[in-house]
Amino acid sequence: MTVIVNRNKCGYCGACVAVCPTMALDLKEVWIDVDDSLCNSCSTCKKVCPVGAIEVQK
Repeated sequence: MTVIVNRNKCGYCGACVAVCPTMALDLKEVWIDVDDSLCNSCSTCKKVCPVGAIEVQK
């Protein structure tokens, strides 16, 4: 599974990090760090993103 964060859209609010059930996302200083090995492709991060900056590829 792959999570793609559009850095041009992302406001780094951390909403996706807070709801990720597998803790695959981590908010760094100026980006969202993604650990694809932990992602279970549930798309919760995509659903909660207020600006539509996340794409989940299976």
